[in-house]
Amino acid sequence: MNHLLSQLTQKSNEGKRSLGILIDPDKVSDNSACLRVINMCVENKVDYILVGGSLMTKNNFSQIIQLIKANSSIPVIIFPGNYYQIDSNADAILFLSLISGRNPEYLIGQHVIAAPILKRTHLEVIPVGYMLVNSGHATAASYISNTTPIPTDKVSIAVSTAMAGEMLGLQTIYMDAG
Repeated sequence: MNHLLSQLTQKSNEGKRSLGILIDPDKVSDNSACLRVINMCVENKVDYILVGGSLMTKNNFSQIIQLIKANSSIPVIIFPGNYYQIDSNADAILFLSLISGRNPEYLIGQHVIAAPILKRTHLEVIPVGYMLVNSGHATAASYISNTTPIPTDKVSIAVSTAMAGEMLGLQTIYMDAG
């Protein structure tokens, strides 16, 4: 059931790295552009393709997942910006809890809405503590979630936040500076 998470954990324990590439459906101009990215992922032995984004203005989320699945054997992991970015054709979903923010909508609110939908799918659910770190400019994730990123010079805050996520049972940490 937790095949991809086990794979990530095993690689980490062995000191091996994995490479995941994010395809943001809003930033893909057309199918041929997406196919070029997929082919580069195959050629360069990318381990995972993540699909998602903070804001979805195009109606191509499921189409991109289908395109990836039809043209590669690389596992597809959903990187959702909200509860409606769910597609059962993917292999897994990062169940992102924005632990660096204080907006309850992204700590648990979106999860409550998504949980019954996810229960009806075969998707592997990977619990992730999502941490926004200041990159010097406003990002879509910080704007949409209405959260303030962790200052880059406050390492103790980042470490304490990650430890709290671990103590809450989150299995992985994803740090994002945009």
